[in-house]
Amino acid sequence: MKPTVLFILHMPPPVHGASMMGKYIHDSKVVNETFDCHYINLTTAKNLADIGRIGLRKLFQFIQLLNRIRKEVKRLKPQLVYVTPNSCGGAFYKDFIVIQLLKAMGCNVVAHYHNKGVATRQECIPDKWLYKHFFKGIKVILLAEPLYADIQQFVEREQVLFCPNGIPYSSTPETVRKNDVPHILFLSNLLIDKGVLILLDACKILKDRGYVFQCDFVGGETADMDAKRFKQECVQRGITDCVIYNGRKYGDEKLAFFKKADLFVLPTFNECFPLVLLEAMEQGLPCISSAIGGTTEIVDEGETGFLVPCREVEPLAERIGILLKDEALRKRLGEAGRIKFEKEYTLERFEENIKQCLETCLLKQ
Repeated sequence: MKPTVLFILHMPPPVHGASMMGKYIHDSKVVNETFDCHYINLTTAKNLADIGRIGLRKLFQFIQLLNRIRKEVKRLKPQLVYVTPNSCGGAFYKDFIVIQLLKAMGCNVVAHYHNKGVATRQECIPDKWLYKHFFKGIKVILLAEPLYADIQQFVEREQVLFCPNGIPYSSTPETVRKNDVPHILFLSNLLIDKGVLILLDACKILKDRGYVFQCDFVGGETADMDAKRFKQECVQRGITDCVIYNGRKYGDEKLAFFKKADLFVLPTFNECFPLVLLEAMEQGLPCISSAIGGTTEIVDEGETGFLVPCREVEPLAERIGILLKDEALRKRLGEAGRIKFEKEYTLERFEENIKQCLETCLLKQ
């Protein structure tokens, strides 16, 4: 008989990295044929702006979630419970209760982290106590080796497994872009910690230095920034002629921006393993991103793109400038990124990796 696994994970909506990976697991033929799978959606946010907010609706939903988890565990008696928790803040406190309920019911638990932030709260005495009890007796899946530093105060190395994210193939990339003016692409929701303002500052520097380019921003409006504020930020910097906000795009519309772009930029502040970098690599784009978290494993400095110091505008502008003026370098880095994507970051590779992680957790119970 196949081992029973209860998945308590995030699934869209809203659309973000963790919810997309949850959907990939839910829909995976490999996972569902290997295990007797059952799923509970951990999401309580209605949209991106609702993430992190607290209210009576969410409290009621959370109580319902706990009751459903309790009933499913009693009914299924799973050999493993897979959870995608949050690392800090109010969402962590909610997930702490979920994990403690599962432990009290004798469950074998593995926590798959798609975010980080434990290290930012580990010296807070209440949180330190909670983390100590949260991680006790469970296994942890991380997206990349550099992310272990975030939890190492509370988690022994032998408790940890690694499973990089992957995405499905979308199409054959364009080998040659035919833009009269090089196109820079930023594709993420308009969040400050995705580096929106840093990239706008870099665009101002580049324009002032005489570079000719178009920078396309693609992504949804958020509580951090809507279209009106984005326009105001561009006006203040005098870059409305070379920076365009295109709104949220999905499917073929999103793909069209990848195919039109000459390089991809994501100067994020707090990222674990951005799926959008994988999408850009799949489309043969050289990538520039912050040297944080799992990005240091995704982007190979000088080989598939560039890594820049987090929150620093000048190095970002410098690296973008290098690629803007060197079409041959863009092509070489982009082709190397495509090869790396096909080798390491396809959805098929992810499905095999997550299957092996779950099998390892079952052996160690």
